Amino acid sequence: MAITHVVHTLRAPSELDYYDTRSVPLPADITALEAWNIMTGEPGPFLRQAFRIRDAISSMFGVKRIGGFSGTRRETVQPGDRLDFFLVEHSAPDMLVLTERDRHLDVMICLSIAERVLTITASVVTHNTYGRLYMLPVGPAHKLIVNHHLKRLRRKLEDRAATPGG
Repeated sequence: MAITHVVHTLRAPSELDYYDTRSVPLPADITALEAWNIMTGEPGPFLRQAFRIRDAISSMFGVKRIGGFSGTRRETVQPGDRLDFFLVEHSAPDMLVLTERDRHLDVMICLSIAERVLTITASVVTHNTYGRLYMLPVGPAHKLIVNHHLKRLRRKLEDRAATPGG
């Protein structure tokens, strides 16, 4: 049986243009894909507007539109599938690795679960000046968005656990 090594970042953190990792203890056992579904299931008006602005500005620089999160729930994914604008690189109950590559940057998002703690790791390698300028607002915004998603995930799991039969 072959063992596949899964990489959590695009490169070593010291070689990245952006690196962030955030964790939350989970009140219930779930898979990485279930966590993704809960976190992106209801993007909300602020995030939808942020993606519209991102697409409008980025398209002027030849960067493809990504459209944001659709809220579509997936029961299974495998490498080569798409979760909205991300390409699924690896999918296992305890890990989901997603990438997006464009002319301005490469992004990898890794959701991993160990000992009932979900960790989201984001890594970015920029390719040009636009990529570096793009990350100036996106880096801090990404941290806020991930923090919001993690709080929402935890709250939804706590609500589910408190519901009879949940």
